[in-house]
Amino acid sequence: MAYQTVNPANNKLIKEYPSHTDADVEAALSTADALYHSDWSKGSMDKRLAVLHKLADLIDSRTEELAKIASEEMGKLIAQSRGEVKLCAQIARYYADNAKQFLAPVKYPSEMGEAWVEHHPIGVVMAVEPWNFPYYQLMRVLAPNLAAGNPVIAKHASIVPHCAETFAHLVREAGAPDGAWTNLFISSDQVATIIADDRVQGAALTGSEKAGSIVAAQAAKHIKKSTLELGGNDVFVVLDDADLEKAVKIGVNARLANAGQVCTAAKRFILHEKVAEQFLEKYTEAFRNIRIGDPLDESTRLGPLSSKDALETLTKQVDEAVKNGATLHYGGKPVQREGSFFEPTILTNITRDNPAYFEEFFGPVAQIYVVKNDDEAVKLANDSHYGLGGAVFSKDIDRAKKMASKIETGMVWINWLTDTAAELPFGGVKRSGYGRELSDLGIKEFVNQKLVVIRR
Repeated sequence: MAYQTVNPANNKLIKEYPSHTDADVEAALSTADALYHSDWSKGSMDKRLAVLHKLADLIDSRTEELAKIASEEMGKLIAQSRGEVKLCAQIARYYADNAKQFLAPVKYPSEMGEAWVEHHPIGVVMAVEPWNFPYYQLMRVLAPNLAAGNPVIAKHASIVPHCAETFAHLVREAGAPDGAWTNLFISSDQVATIIADDRVQGAALTGSEKAGSIVAAQAAKHIKKSTLELGGNDVFVVLDDADLEKAVKIGVNARLANAGQVCTAAKRFILHEKVAEQFLEKYTEAFRNIRIGDPLDESTRLGPLSSKDALETLTKQVDEAVKNGATLHYGGKPVQREGSFFEPTILTNITRDNPAYFEEFFGPVAQIYVVKNDDEAVKLANDSHYGLGGAVFSKDIDRAKKMASKIETGMVWINWLTDTAAELPFGGVKRSGYGRELSDLGIKEFVNQKLVVIRR
């Protein structure tokens, strides 16, 4: 597995990074395990929280520098990269401010006696993270685990090594000791070896369904806790009483942000038949007006996909969808320019026997479905292997709330796109994975919730 930075806006190689050896892996495990058994992990939380405060300040002070690195390495629009960097600082600060409260002992009334649950670190956690949010995905794992006292070994995606290395340097500069966060450029076989090691107590992965099943199987084989945040096929439901102008505007962003390479991006647009034609007309016109170009150009609305491989995969998916009966309503092919750009695309008339019906399209491709009523919308929404996020648009909030409760996903947003914030739990069901990151739930995934009782 080659770790290299290639600018997807022109497909030019910027830098190659050497992989870490098995000896490097052993050194990382030894250092992380020693840290777990030290006062750093077992003692007062104050020194760990101070590192998170410092890290937040460092990130805020280098927003532009960090954003440019991400945009050049994986093609994210510069404004979106800035937003991701700022979100990372917010997450670090959120856990610095709230971890003590989240991990405070919890009393349990009992006739047995005085009882409470304490929260303790469990040990080294192995994290495997994706390229689409090269800083945010790392911070979602680092912040809660650093606060709790769990050292983390991280394998980032092979196409964002500069972001991985930069993040590790920031954590060290913030005052974290060796072993608190270790970045390794390693293979999937080396990841499996790490998970199997007795010094490792948990595994966290954000990525594809295939990668998740491999990591989950390895963790289960060795009786290790794991969390998975995998793919999504999120719905964007527009009911007949929705504010169409708002739904179209948000719907464009929900599908094209990060060039459509978001697990929680709106992918299946479920439209009530009374507004379907009008929505599709406005939505198509919005796609026609999208400016494609350099992600560092502030006026660009759609940047490149992350790599040549991503472009080839998406192209094949769209071609297969059409071959199996879907209608190519708009777009549908790579942009004729240097770099890995794909046209904003709309597919209609997708039947259940079309492979596209169940697939996740990781790029700027919207699927359009038309339904007669709310029950049909819910049935279609739930007819998916995935269950990550979703959105419902309606002026009748009670109606939208009822639908949100029936949709089988980990998250639903009303009159907004599926979003994220440090204080809100993030995660899904079905093949979208299990466990939660962020909020108070995220910090408790890898802690020992230990019961202590004083018997009467």
